[in-house]
Amino acid sequence: MTVIVTDRGFGPDDQSGQDIVDLAPDAELAGLHARLGDLALIRIDFPGFADGRGFTLARRLRLMGYRGRLRARGHVLADQYAMARRSGFDEVEIDDALAARQPEAQWLRRADWRSNDYQARLRG
Repeated sequence: MTVIVTDRGFGPDDQSGQDIVDLAPDAELAGLHARLGDLALIRIDFPGFADGRGFTLARRLRLMGYRGRLRARGHVLADQYAMARRSGFDEVEIDDALAARQPEAQWLRRADWRSNDYQARLRG
């Protein structure tokens, strides 16, 4: 089973299998550009919590004009949630084991990701 993390906390996966693309962290995006408007969900895999390439992919997809749901999937920690949201992800998909180790309260502490932005504090 998996848990979907959003700014509201834990929830079930409500996305069906249609119009979904799964991307590896080293995926090339050039061939995907023409299909962006047709995709309901793009999931980017995080094979390890120290692998930040997925954050870069998310940002690039948003800059390319993707407006659909963007999901980080795999080894994303609660401490990385704010970074995931700032880079363009709408949600994070974690397994039940990670949800047990890092309960919903830990994720919700990072849900106010806009006000906890280091660069915004420097500008403000």
